[in-house]
Amino acid sequence: MTVYKIKRIYELPESDDGYRVLVDRLWPRGISKERAALDEWAKDIAPTNELRQWFGHDPEKFAEFASRYTEELDASSVAATFKQQWQKHPVVTLLYSAKDVEYNQAAVLQQWLER
Repeated sequence: MTVYKIKRIYELPESDDGYRVLVDRLWPRGISKERAALDEWAKDIAPTNELRQWFGHDPEKFAEFASRYTEELDASSVAATFKQQWQKHPVVTLLYSAKDVEYNQAAVLQQWLER
């Protein structure tokens, strides 16, 4: 069974990160591709631009954001394909650029992948 971890892209890569996937739609500021040390950039699994902009990383909107993003994931054949491919790896680290380590799309995605 795959273990899904989440981590800010600004943290240094570690050997136990496993398969490293950036799950942001936009490339993070100030990070080179070399420093990111990605195995994959899965921008198509990120929340839609409309949902991302509506949320605006406002913790008060997080519950509604999580619900809407989960609905997007449930309806997405692309998300299902990513999930199937990632299950081939023992550890997958979902990388995100948001400052908030609790209220972000990677946390929602992790829950969706683990169910």
